Amino acid sequence: MCGIVGYIGYEKAKEILLNGLEKLEYRGYDSAGIATRDDNDVTVTKAKGRIAELRKTSDNDIDGQVGIGHTRWATHGVPSYENSHPHQSTSERFTLVHNGVIENYEELRDTYIPEVTLVSDTDTEVIVQLVEYFANQGMNTEEAFTKVISLLHGSYALGLLDSEDNDTIYVAKNKSPLLVGIGDNFNVIASDALAMIQVTSEYKELKDQEIVLVQRDKVTIKDLAGNIVERDSYTAEIDASDAEKGVYDHYMLKEIHEQPAAMRRIIQAYQDEQGNLSMDSNIIEDVKKADRIYIIAAGTSYHAGLVGKEYLEKWAGVPTEVHVSSEFVYNMPLLSERPLFIYISQSGETADSRAVLVETTKLGHRSLTITNVAGSTLSREADHTLLLHAGPEIAVASTKAYTAQIAVLAILAQVVAEARGRETGVDLLPELAKVTAAIETIVDDAPKMEQIAKDFLETARNAFFIGRALDYHVSLEGALKLKEISYIQAEGFAGGELKHGTIALIEDGTPVIALATQSHVNLSIRGNVNEVVARGARPSIISMEGLEKEGDTYVIPHVHELLTPLVSVITLQLISYYAALHRDLDVDKPRNLAKSVTVE
Repeated sequence: MCGIVGYIGYEKAKEILLNGLEKLEYRGYDSAGIATRDDNDVTVTKAKGRIAELRKTSDNDIDGQVGIGHTRWATHGVPSYENSHPHQSTSERFTLVHNGVIENYEELRDTYIPEVTLVSDTDTEVIVQLVEYFANQGMNTEEAFTKVISLLHGSYALGLLDSEDNDTIYVAKNKSPLLVGIGDNFNVIASDALAMIQVTSEYKELKDQEIVLVQRDKVTIKDLAGNIVERDSYTAEIDASDAEKGVYDHYMLKEIHEQPAAMRRIIQAYQDEQGNLSMDSNIIEDVKKADRIYIIAAGTSYHAGLVGKEYLEKWAGVPTEVHVSSEFVYNMPLLSERPLFIYISQSGETADSRAVLVETTKLGHRSLTITNVAGSTLSREADHTLLLHAGPEIAVASTKAYTAQIAVLAILAQVVAEARGRETGVDLLPELAKVTAAIETIVDDAPKMEQIAKDFLETARNAFFIGRALDYHVSLEGALKLKEISYIQAEGFAGGELKHGTIALIEDGTPVIALATQSHVNLSIRGNVNEVVARGARPSIISMEGLEKEGDTYVIPHVHELLTPLVSVITLQLISYYAALHRDLDVDKPRNLAKSVTVE
């Protein structure tokens, strides 16, 4: 979940690397470092903490025209100067940055370099020491690098400098994302095109276990056997301004406000020339042929999948299961005869989900990825892709990707229903237009959400979110948002489940946020609220117009009941944002978390 950048050209590398790392800081921010090479040697600068700390530390006299950089999210070793990247070999000839986890690093260390004294606790240092070990056996750098790649088990994206070679960055990847950007008399590497979009929009995708030599005027891709691989570049369609905060104090607030625009883009993207909902007929055929759909996802995407299951079953008529990817890959259930796997991931790089995709592909099952990033690993490796069209999401806490995922799942279910001749009773396009207007209303009511956060969560150490039916799925997402950015211990529960044990945790003043947007369980959830009030809880009820009662904290505009998750969640996103803001916390970069989860 770290970020990597690299540059080789005729300009000073330092500022290009630092600017790139700032764009990648959402991938990890417990430490950072850069290494630049001039005509004489390699200079490494590292710092614990954010990129701002690295800027303070870096020498203004650094003028190398080749360099690599890294921002870290710890997997091996605590955040420290010693554990931060880049890492160097004992002689300092080789310098390396690495994203991923090497599963057999201890075995490699004990087998090849037991005499080497390591200065860090990382798996990464073993890689760079191995390159030096094989170079000392008489191999040239490319041969040594290739040999090490052949030995590694696990995930990695690597950038290597050789102090004896001012003309090459050695690059490889496996399971972790890495791109090569093509420039005019320069080339770059990046974990995400967003990092280098200000210097180039032309990129080449890299595939697993390829050896890549990145030089000023060319990029050479080889397989492990040394055969040259030809590959065309593509243009990354990213507006650099989309990655800026603009008038907003935080990316999260900006992205909450961008949700109406994202909804409009989705509606437009999935319409044909006649204004009817439409998508790739091959996707529709695969869904129609499936006897069961398995949605594989993690975190917020998993919560979106729970809502999508309702649409796929109620509208499309396809039995659907939703699974946590990190569990599914190690404990696969008995599958149906004709399954279709749907992978949901904002980044398209979620390692746990990719691990499942690899296994289900081996079994010959069809797959569909729903992602925000065209060309991402899950997109490339699945049979089909549906894009979210949400625009870059920078804040660690996902907001607009969640609503985009639900909207795309709803459209998929509706189109499949029509293809199967099923009546859904929902005219989805105008209903999504109503949803968009409702989201705008809530965003405009942000001061009211700030007041709710102040009234109910200002001094809270824990909180509960409850709901029934679809509201239960949204309560899970609301609890996740609150705890990941405010550090308030929060849990989401089905309203009727609290009394089966968890109600013992209710104390005087415990905040309980209840969602009441479903007519068939409206009285039931209000009964659950009465149960916690009787134990001293302080309830905040968010209801929908037409179901509201006196004393409700906030009433969302009326939309179709099956689409309320797209609207009610906006209130919870804003409440969480203000709860964190009032605690003077870093809203966009909460502790211990990273945006793109590229390790298992």
